[in-house]
Amino acid sequence: MLTVSPAHSVYFMILVTGATGKVGGQVVTRLLKEGVKVRALAREPEAADLPGGVDVVRGDLADPGSLDAALDGVDKVFLVWPTLAADDAAAEAVRRITERARRVVYMSSMGAGVPDGGPVLDSHGLLERLITESGVEWTFLRGGGFAGNDLAWAKDIQDSGVVREPFGGWRRSLVHEADLAAVGVRALLEDGHVGATYDLTGPQALSQAERVRIVGEVTGRPLRFEALSLEEARQQFLSWLPPEAVEATIESMLEVTRKPEEVTAAVEEITGRPALSYREWVVDHVRDFGG
Repeated sequence: MLTVSPAHSVYFMILVTGATGKVGGQVVTRLLKEGVKVRALAREPEAADLPGGVDVVRGDLADPGSLDAALDGVDKVFLVWPTLAADDAAAEAVRRITERARRVVYMSSMGAGVPDGGPVLDSHGLLERLITESGVEWTFLRGGGFAGNDLAWAKDIQDSGVVREPFGGWRRSLVHEADLAAVGVRALLEDGHVGATYDLTGPQALSQAERVRIVGEVTGRPLRFEALSLEEARQQFLSWLPPEAVEATIESMLEVTRKPEEVTAAVEEITGRPALSYREWVVDHVRDFGG
């Protein structure tokens, strides 16, 4: 447990955006255990399934004018941004946040701001630049691939036992959401992380076929991986990306498929324990996969 002075728990409040998501939800839980006052931003507070003791306030990052009530009395913010969906409002939203809070810990992505990195990395780069230019205390958590994204496989695993995805040779060092949250809480509560940018990964780079095998071993299900063609990938991406972003995403993924995603030691260096493995993540989510 981190050392948080009584004055901290009484006099400051931390706002968590994305509090109903995988990383934000764990940040909320960990902050509560540290005795910190926590507020959560939610578009639909009545539907937010959050622990008791959390002050849930209505607001939407895509509507900066709705943020004022949530920011009242807030000292620090754990910022999960709705990438691409709210970028038109980014400058005004960040202005309002950084005028009220003295520290922002932003959930970014490895490669943020790299030229020609594609729309998603451009979005993260935009947020990093706006936060840096505001003059606020900041820490950027650049996550690698999120293990939680593999929960999208759950229905196919339960229905057919076959996972079909593009770029089967892409080896990724997926990070457990618990590790992202653990580092995020330290950046919120400790002063030594101000101005730091951390690349956060899991302990091993695995291909999609290797990950499907691990899910099968943990759940006891006979599973198979099948690679999608590029045209099938385009159709899949169109279901969640605007058309103008699809080709750039495919090009960037083709590039990273040529080399494994790097593995960093940042989680262990910051938390004092090794990063959680992909197998440990599957064990934590075995029920989601029908195991």
